[in-house]
Amino acid sequence: MTQNLTPADYLKKILTARVYDVAVESALEPAKNLSRRLHNKILLKREDQQPVFSFKLRGAYNKMAHLTPEQLARGVICASAGNHAQGVAMSAHKLGVRAVIVMPTTTPQLKIDAVKTLGGEVVLFGESYSDAYGHSVQLQNEQGLTFVHPFDDPDVIAGQGTIAMEILRQLQSLGSNRLDAVFVAIGGGGLISGVANYIKAVRPEIRIIGVQMNDSDAMIQSVAAHQRVTLADVGLFSDGTAVKLVGEETFRIAHSGLVDEFMTVDTDAVCAAIKDVFVDTRSIVEPAGALAVAAIKQYVATHKTKGETYAAILCGANMNFDRLRFVAERAEVGEEREALLAVTIPEERGSFRRFCEVVGSLPGGPRNVTEFNYRISDAAQAHVFVGLTTHGKGESEKIAQTFTRHGFESLDLTHDELAKEHLRHLVGGHSALAQDERLMRFTFPERCSSS
Repeated sequence: MTQNLTPADYLKKILTARVYDVAVESALEPAKNLSRRLHNKILLKREDQQPVFSFKLRGAYNKMAHLTPEQLARGVICASAGNHAQGVAMSAHKLGVRAVIVMPTTTPQLKIDAVKTLGGEVVLFGESYSDAYGHSVQLQNEQGLTFVHPFDDPDVIAGQGTIAMEILRQLQSLGSNRLDAVFVAIGGGGLISGVANYIKAVRPEIRIIGVQMNDSDAMIQSVAAHQRVTLADVGLFSDGTAVKLVGEETFRIAHSGLVDEFMTVDTDAVCAAIKDVFVDTRSIVEPAGALAVAAIKQYVATHKTKGETYAAILCGANMNFDRLRFVAERAEVGEEREALLAVTIPEERGSFRRFCEVVGSLPGGPRNVTEFNYRISDAAQAHVFVGLTTHGKGESEKIAQTFTRHGFESLDLTHDELAKEHLRHLVGGHSALAQDERLMRFTFPERCSSS
């Protein structure tokens, strides 16, 4: 792979990239509701509208279109968490070549089925992209296939860079050329490498802000350490960005100063962003596709900006339908529109009525009960797991303090990851709760009292 290409080299490669045989020029749309809420103009680059519902088609096809006839005749292979896999499979179908796709076993079934439908030969291996990558290299050597890297390749990077080219051209049709920052999700780094190279060559005043999940921040750690860092584990909620080790070329670009800032977001913020995108577009993006929107909200809250223009690249929309319930529940917590509390009440006449009276008299007016679980502990006390709507950020702690002042011992679980993931869906004893003594004592007091 050619290394150390200059921004000028990448600009030329992006301008001459071959992507439109299969990709479409996706829309750049104002997010009217989100813009009104944030007091800034938010633009959504709709890469979820691509034929494979992801930007990955651009880089995959551009790479394969630059292969020699001999390389194509041997067939191609790639490793992918799903979106690049679909891009390679569709490109291979267009070019009439064999495609072997190695995917982690954690890949959503929706993506696996999509690859098979496009004619790709699916091999499931490992729990992350990095695991799948190692196996794909082995198969490549055994079968003489041509490898199509999902991010660490100049032709792939150039293909992704065509997104930035479109954004700057489409700004004119929206009535203003103003663009203060572009927010870009980072997995292995191919997307931000292409976007940063193009924008900094054409409009260097526009800030490039890279976004990663707080549990999958390989690029951020690598840039901070001035060398590539391999993560021991990655979170799998945003499977499209779950990369343990970023690419050599993408790291070089990110570390070169083309990226102005890096941010991390958490699961709740991403779920809330998925809902924000749905409200404005009536489309549902996958977690990786919502990272940029989550970061914009966080950026505005931190810097208190008003009147600026930000673009978020919605990089994918391949999500299993059965994950929507999880997303919907966590979105409320992510926006802090819901407080989750564990409350201990005396097991005596009138106690539950007093509890309800406290709920009804909480500061801020009436609140809906979104979750309720009553669990008798012993003859003296009972435990209540309750969800209450809130009217703004920071209310959950105040609500817990109010219960405590009225004689009900209370624990604020709104930001407790274990509670949000397990307690709500508790059936019998859940072994994962043993990781948190507070939740064990709330959920299984009879076990803790004897220990």
